[in-house]
Parts: sequence; C-alpha cells; structure tokens
Amino acid sequence: MLVSAQEMLQKAKAGKYAVGQFNINNLEWTKAVLAAAQEMNSPVILGVSEGAGKYMTGFKTVVGMVNGMLEEMKITVPVALHLDHGTYEGCLKCVEAGFSSIMFDGSHYPIEENVAKTRELVDICAKKGMSLEAEVGSIGGEEDGVVGAGECADPQECKAIADLGVTMLAAGIGNIHGKYPENWKGLSFETLAAVQELTGEMPLVLHGGTGIPEDMIKKAISLGVAKINVNTECQLSFAAATREYIEAGKDLQGKGFDPRKLLAPGAEAIKATVKEKMELFGSVNKA
Repeated sequence: MLVSAQEMLQKAKAGKYAVGQFNINNLEWTKAVLAAAQEMNSPVILGVSEGAGKYMTGFKTVVGMVNGMLEEMKITVPVALHLDHGTYEGCLKCVEAGFSSIMFDGSHYPIEENVAKTRELVDICAKKGMSLEAEVGSIGGEEDGVVGAGECADPQECKAIADLGVTMLAAGIGNIHGKYPENWKGLSFETLAAVQELTGEMPLVLHGGTGIPEDMIKKAISLGVAKINVNTECQLSFAAATREYIEAGKDLQGKGFDPRKLLAPGAEAIKATVKEKMELFGSVNKA
C-alpha cells in the first residue's frame, strides 16, 4: 500500500540519512526500483514527472501499475508515489489518480502566487493524508523543457513557504538537473545552512542528485537534506547496459531479441545504481 512520504522523511531527518526519490519511466524501471528497495530494506519514493506520466498514458495507469506491483512483488518497505515538478493542474490530477505525494513547483511564479497556490494544495493534501513538496529558487539544468541556471533560494522565502505547512522543501542551492558542467561551482552549503536554520524540522530536498560528489552529498545530509532525487544516473546506466548487450550481438543470438531478454541487462543496471545510492544516502535497513 502506498504511503505518504511524511513519516519516512521525518525519520530520515532525525536519523541523519536521506531517502532516495528514483524517477520511473516504464514497467522495467518501476520493477527495478521496487526490487532494490525491498532487497535493501529501504524506504523509497517513486518519482513521476508530468512528461513521464504522459508517456505512460496517464497518472491512473501509473497508479494501477505501482499498486499492482506492490501486491504481486510482496513489497513490505514504505513506498511513496510522488509527482515530480508538478504544475498546479498536474498536482490536482495526481490527487485524483491516487498518488500518495505531490510536488508543486511554483518556483517560476512571483513568491505571492507561489504562496497562494501552495496554501491551497496544503489543505487538499492534509484532507487526503498526502505529503506535499514545495520549491523555492529554481533548480538548474533542464526539467521538462524549463532551463534554469541553478540559482540559490532566498532563505526568507523558504521560511514563508515552509510555514504554510508543506511536508518538505526543495531549496535551490546551486544544484542542477542532468550532467554537471565542467565549470560548476559546487553546492552552496551557506544557503543550505541558512535555510535549515529558518525551517527547523522541515525535511529538505536535494534535486539533481546525479553527479554531485559523495562528500557533498554526505555534507548536505548532515545539514538537513532528507530526500535526494536521482533520475539521470539510472537512465545513463540503463542505456550503457543496453548498448553493451546490442553491441555484443546478443539480440541476434537465439531469442535474444525478446524484449524480456533485451531489457534485462538495463533493468539490472538500474537496480545496481539504486542500491549504490541507497548505501550512499544511508537508507539501507531503515524500512
């Protein structure tokens, strides 16, 4: 059964570890992430962007697939199904479809409008027992067509949003979606510390977890980050394993072209990446 991310993230913040959000793109992805979580006895958050939701034919399909897998795979660890970077309309659709958590990304609105829309969603989520993530200060790189440079959030604005009663807060601290450029300046721990000071117990979220050096990840967790999003890294490991299989001509041997065989190495690669991240984030055996 799907759960809100609230309890798992409060425990993570108190225990100085982080829960990974791994974005899912299809059945193989979802199965690999859930299998890894169960094997590592770790709580997990399945992230779905609006683009991925559309690709999978809609949020209801995603909910049906995930609920079916939880039952058929006998998953016992806490699993939250979370909308990633949702528009206001997308958030309402996910509430209706049966997600257990949503992220409203109002970072591109003027702060007053971000506050007003977030406040409405806080009420809706409270009634449904869902968790809600809000964002302040844009995360750099590209996210569903929106390109940001990775600005740092204003700690006072973070406090204004946190005080509305959201479950978790994504504050821009110079992090970027996708691969990090050569001239990246690193995470702004000053911003993170200032946000943490003003928002207290609130679990903080780090987007763009792919490519951030391990020591920075650990330092971010020590400063209150309780949720880290990973997407690109799983995609890269899936692509590399699939390429290797095809370049080795394995799809031409016997029934090697069968999608169950063709996609198996990629799925295993996703699983290995997820397990590695769970070790790094400290969430192993925290279910």
